This record gives sequence, C-alpha cells and structure tokens, in this order.
Amino acid sequence: MGPGGIATIIAASSLAIIAVAISYAVIRVTRTIDEITKTIAMINSPLKSISNAGKSLESLTKKVANATESFLDENPLAMKAAAAVVAAAKLKKKGKKKSKAKE
Repeated sequence: MGPGGIATIIAASSLAIIAVAISYAVIRVTRTIDEITKTIAMINSPLKSISNAGKSLESLTKKVANATESFLDENPLAMKAAAAVVAAAKLKKKGKKKSKAKE
C-alpha cells in the first residue's frame, strides 16, 4: 500500500467521523425542537381555556345588559327608582367627605 492508499483511508475515516458528528447534531436538534414543541403546547392549553372563559364572560355580560335594558324599557318607574338610589348614594358620599374634612 502506497502513500495514496494511506491518504485515502485517512480521508474516508475522517469523512465517516464527520458524518457521525453531523448525524448526532441533527438528532440532538430534533429532540430539542420536540421538547420546545411540547412546552409550547403545554403553555398554549391554559391560554385557550382563558380565551374560552373570556368569550363566555363576554356573552354573559351581553345577556345581562340586554335583560337590564329591556327591564328598564318596560318599567320606567324602575329607572326613576334607580336614579333616586344613585342620587342618595352620591349624597351619602358627599356627607362622608365633608365630615372627614372637618376632622
């Protein structure tokens, strides 16, 4: 075996070592990407349920607003009573502020 044969063997073994190193790196990157994908899926699942809860809450708010609006439209006396309660609450707050200012 001459110098060319030895060089060929060295080149082939070097190429085999490089191929093994590249395949190892590809396997590690694939595993890392799989872990990242699992982590993102775990993070996104609670976010989806929060989003659904927000949609349910929005729907409930709309229903309550519609019910209140229709009740007040049908009962004008209830609107006057609500206005009186709000006015009384404001007067009560003003009385508390004045008493605190005197102290």
